[in-house]
Amino acid sequence: MLALLLPLLLALPLVLMATPGWGEDSPAAALIEEARGALARGDGIDGEAKLRAALDRGASRTDVAAYMGEAYLAQGNRQKAREWLAPGTFTPQSAAEGWRALARLEWGDGDYAAAGKAFERALAILPDDAGLWVEIGRLRYASGQHRLAISAAEHALQLDPANVRALEFRGQLARDRHGLLAALPWFEKALQQAPDDVPVLLENAATLGDLGRASDSLVLTRQVLKLSPGHPRAYYLQAVLAARAGKYELARSLLAHTGNQLDRQPGVLLLRGVSELGVGNPAAASELFEQVLRMRPDDRQAQELLARSIYLSGEYRYVTLRFRDQIGRADASPYLLTVVARAYEALGDRQRAGELLDLAARPQTAALRVLPGGNGIGAMLARGEAPAAEAQAEAAQRRDPGFFDNLSLAGDVQLALGRPQAAQARYSAAAQIRMFPNLFARRFEAYVMAHDMRGAQQLVEGYLRESPTNREALRAAARLAVSQGDTGRALAILKWLRDNGGARDVQLLCDLALIEADTGDVEAAQADARTAYRLQRSSPVATQALAYSYALSGRNAGTATALLDKAQAMLGNTPLIAAARRKLSTPDEG
Repeated sequence: MLALLLPLLLALPLVLMATPGWGEDSPAAALIEEARGALARGDGIDGEAKLRAALDRGASRTDVAAYMGEAYLAQGNRQKAREWLAPGTFTPQSAAEGWRALARLEWGDGDYAAAGKAFERALAILPDDAGLWVEIGRLRYASGQHRLAISAAEHALQLDPANVRALEFRGQLARDRHGLLAALPWFEKALQQAPDDVPVLLENAATLGDLGRASDSLVLTRQVLKLSPGHPRAYYLQAVLAARAGKYELARSLLAHTGNQLDRQPGVLLLRGVSELGVGNPAAASELFEQVLRMRPDDRQAQELLARSIYLSGEYRYVTLRFRDQIGRADASPYLLTVVARAYEALGDRQRAGELLDLAARPQTAALRVLPGGNGIGAMLARGEAPAAEAQAEAAQRRDPGFFDNLSLAGDVQLALGRPQAAQARYSAAAQIRMFPNLFARRFEAYVMAHDMRGAQQLVEGYLRESPTNREALRAAARLAVSQGDTGRALAILKWLRDNGGARDVQLLCDLALIEADTGDVEAAQADARTAYRLQRSSPVATQALAYSYALSGRNAGTATALLDKAQAMLGNTPLIAAARRKLSTPDEG
């Protein structure tokens, strides 16, 4: 009998051998397929319900493990997802999906090594799956393997040039590496394949918004909300546009539509805080900025906004206590020092306030300017331990030359040590991976330090072609215009920056005031310099600019002299102060 049955057993399809008791047309199999459809739509609850029905109809735990793990992941229940995925007991048909789901689970829990191993198991089954290569690329990017991430994206497109997820990822990489405009063609290609793809529509909307094309961005977010009503990121992007336009009440209202779905993201919490501050609720803003700092303790912007919020709430003593440690650091920001100083003033401690205002007015060392955040290498440079700082940065670069942070940090150290060419070489390598605004600013400083104005010009022009509204690049363009004698272009740029978010930027206002004064518009110069001085009376730059504008006006000679004395005590006898004194001594000339 066994001899008669053996050929029949060998001829049975493997799927039946793997799932005894039911076949492809069985109710259990049909329910699993329906569950997979639900998961493809992102409906974890419906997927779970159908999988449990499949279990009731005879499916085994192994048959549904991969999909049940995905269902719980979609619901945000990571513990339940792990119970189904971690054992790795999947059918051959579901193994690739199971390992991919496990990889996403490990990745979300911060275990990049375990995620990588799970992706390797999936890749062994599906080596030519473009979508899988995209996921691997994203993991590599998140874990700092930036060059390998770019290679993964390129390989995914080689496998499937029309893959929407691969095109989307390539656009995101292009945005980080080359700038905003470079990303748009990739998103447009993706939308040609799938015009209603929500993730790509949102990436396109965000990019257009950052380019200053607010109306185009708004159109796309509204399209998303038609396709996916209540989508939280669409409302978030609309809130960003509203906040940039100064419509904080509207921004707060739009954020309310997101519920709490995005509140694990520091940027969303930061926007909530800014909106609350903008509508006059500093206490509510303080709570939100505290949440950001629990996630990112060294976030300088969140620290400054929190200090301002607490100060505006009238909790002056708490300001001094909350930031006691931060103001004692060598890299404490001038703004934070100024806010805490004002709190001490309100408490009647003018001596301590004066000490902090003096610190705020003191220029930081080059090491701390290019190495923000008080990291270990920056602290070494601040202590004069240059050889140790350089050795540590270079060792990190050699250890992982494809990691953006290592390359940019090595460049920072060289720039801080006064070696701009060596810094530029490391920055150039980093720019092949990402070209963020802060890296642009440091590359520009390296060119200026090396007196390579042609290189600086090419850098600025190239960056502005891709990101025409980038503030760092526009500031650099204004500096170059001044050095080339093109004051008209410099004025146009600085006025635009002032009128579009820079009304409280002390350095910008001072730069603008000096150009206005030199071009004969003394009234405008005095207005901008006066605003800067009111914002930060301890600033030697603002003091000098106001004194210079007064000296050129021929009026307020006594006030101009007092301001010049104050500025000189902080800065020494700068060429600008000397020119102002000459003007005061010979008022009828020029």
